Amino acid sequence: MRNLLIAATLATAAAAALAKLPPLSDEAKAKAAEAAAKTAHGNKTADFQLCKAMERVAARYAAEATKAGKSVTPTATPACADPGPYAAVAQPAPKPIEAAGAHSPPAPATAPPSTNTPAAKLPSK
Repeated sequence: MRNLLIAATLATAAAAALAKLPPLSDEAKAKAAEAAAKTAHGNKTADFQLCKAMERVAARYAAEATKAGKSVTPTATPACADPGPYAAVAQPAPKPIEAAGAHSPPAPATAPPSTNTPAAKLPSK
């Protein structure tokens, strides 16, 4: 009886986990693309560091082998490719609030629309 109850609970949890999720918003898709780009760059950086470490080990082995009087024939390998610093993925421009875009601001606000400066001290246009 107890095993049946556990099996039923697990089946219910599995059904809930496999339920269809709503589609991702554009913002969530952009965040996912940014995370994927960061992960890919991290993997390229790790590959570069591994390649450099293998070159150091091979050079040390060759030096010790020649010191011991053994002949070492180096194997040609491709050069290590440095991925450089991470560059963020360009974000798409925000969509206008309205379909026509008539009353939508041209860009997101970066400062408040008003100031504490009196109107008499503002430069005239």
